[in-house]
Amino acid sequence: MRFIDRVNIRVESGAGGNGCVSFRREKYVPRGGPDGGDGGRGGDVVFRVDSHLSTLIDYRYKREYHASDGKHGMGSRMTGRDGETLVLDLPPGTLVTDAATGHVVVDLTEGEYTVARGGRAGRGNARFATPTRRAPRFAEEGRSGEAMDLMLELKLIADVGIVGLPNAGKSTLISTISAARPKVADYPFTTLVPNLGVVRMEDHRGFVVADVPGLIEGAHEGIGLGHQFLRHVERTSVLLHLIGMAPTDGDPMVAFQTVRHELEAYGEKLAQKHFIVAFAKVDLLDEDSRESAAEKFADETGLKVLMVSAATGEGLKTLVGDLAEFVERAGEKEI
Repeated sequence: MRFIDRVNIRVESGAGGNGCVSFRREKYVPRGGPDGGDGGRGGDVVFRVDSHLSTLIDYRYKREYHASDGKHGMGSRMTGRDGETLVLDLPPGTLVTDAATGHVVVDLTEGEYTVARGGRAGRGNARFATPTRRAPRFAEEGRSGEAMDLMLELKLIADVGIVGLPNAGKSTLISTISAARPKVADYPFTTLVPNLGVVRMEDHRGFVVADVPGLIEGAHEGIGLGHQFLRHVERTSVLLHLIGMAPTDGDPMVAFQTVRHELEAYGEKLAQKHFIVAFAKVDLLDEDSRESAAEKFADETGLKVLMVSAATGEGLKTLVGDLAEFVERAGEKEI
């Protein structure tokens, strides 16, 4: 499975229709004047945000999009039909940039945006008749449409981003606290695309959580799926740093420092995000091992750590409550 969050496409609006050169010809009207109609305007290309979409996969199979051209004008001052607008649906959070210059065209979160306007219609010869030029034998050609090579980049919009090393238990956790059903298996890199889940609480509060694929050392330099993963946590309000506590997961302090280093190296904005640290899979540890690991972690980092288990449900209610409080405070800009 490929990680579908960036794709290059080409869009082109429709050309305007040509104006018509025509003269009125009717019985008993031997010298009818010009009656060439205008052409139709070319169709626009419009991006529309569709909240039901979550990937850019449809644009990987078709790369070129062309709106219809305007029809040519006709005699009897008949105007050509305008080209139809081409509407392309995109998921919220899609960043559109000019592939040639890197200039940001639009950051789509809601609504619509006209990315390429249709060509102007040509005027028919009736438009050019004057008292001194009664029979113009020329008309105006329609203008060409706009063509653009664009890069579409999807940045997931979520309140909470779950980060951690591969196989830390992120997918299992999100499938437990939300309705999301990501692929879960006991080996690294099960998650190749981010998963979104909506967490609903008993008091009817809720928030969106993103299970971001596991980070590895060097992710900020693009190693593994590096930048593709880190881009998805830029818009989250709060980070949940999940550390696996199974015997095969290694030293929790090393896991914490590795992920923190990658976030800090990627950008200051990520490093400054507020976060909660949780030890996952704690059902695999005895009570003494839990306390020892938590005390050692607190001594070295000065941070409080939550104990959770998706398998037994331990600590999940507290974790969800804390995340909801952080999200609310972030929304009120109190954090």
